[in-house]
Parts: sequence; structure tokens; C-alpha cells
Amino acid sequence: MTAGPFRLGPDDPALGQVLALIRRCFADMDGRIDPPSSVHRLTLETLADQCNRGEVWAIGAPIVAAVVLTPKDHLLNLGKLAVAPACRGQGLARRLVELADARARARELRALVLQVRVELVENHQTFARLGFVQVAATAHPGFDRPTSLTLQRALAAAP
Repeated sequence: MTAGPFRLGPDDPALGQVLALIRRCFADMDGRIDPPSSVHRLTLETLADQCNRGEVWAIGAPIVAAVVLTPKDHLLNLGKLAVAPACRGQGLARRLVELADARARARELRALVLQVRVELVENHQTFARLGFVQVAATAHPGFDRPTSLTLQRALAAAP
């Protein structure tokens, strides 16, 4: 079984692995989405800041899956969910979503929420299988068409 999930702190040397994984996993969006992904602005410093403002969780040694969790407006936002291509289909994204669900319940939040780009239809399908439904469509500044979808998932009943 793959190690984790485990929480990383702002000084954790494994944040470099998380950053590299996210960059690798989001690289195929280049040229597919407009505007370009915010992953291009992600640095070790901003990832460490995410550890302070929210939580960064990972699976594996070396790290093969990761997610950033940030509470906002009674919801828990899932950001930069990444699973190494060679490890997809093994339930790692599901494990991270279930972890997020447990963390949201522990914080007494209402639901999980995430943003997905309109063009990334395969991601829409993946998140639908994980229980997410579309609740909004939004446009990045300067765009007159939706560029992102907001997906939400109700929390699982407490065990």
C-alpha cells in the first residue's frame, strides 16, 4: 500500500516533490486552456504559504499524489489535486477526496468545492464519479465566456 495520506508543513522538504508533481500533472493543460493555468505562478514559497493558510496532503514516498485544501466561506476548497500519470486508476484521487471530506467535517464546514476548467472534460467526468456536481460557471477577468466550472460535493454522513 502506498504511504499516506500525510500532511506536509511549510518547512517540509517534500514540498519540492509536491511542486514538481503538480507541475508535471498540470503541464498537459498548456495550449488546451485559456487563460493559462495558475500553476505557472506556483512556487515553493506559495506552496509553503498554502500549508499555513490551509493544508497540503500527499501520498507516497516518493510522492505520487497531492492536494491543497483551503477553507473558504464554510466550504473546503480542493486545489491542485494531482496524481502521477503512472499511478492513475489506483484510487489515489478518491483517497484524497475522502480525506478532504473528513477534514471538512472536522472543521464543521458544509461541503467540498473545486474549480475545473471548461476545456478539461475528462476532469469533469472524474469529479462527477467522485460525487461532485456543477453549481456555477465563471469567467476569468477579461473573458466574456465561462472559463471555469465550480463543482461541489456534499459531505458524507459522519461514520
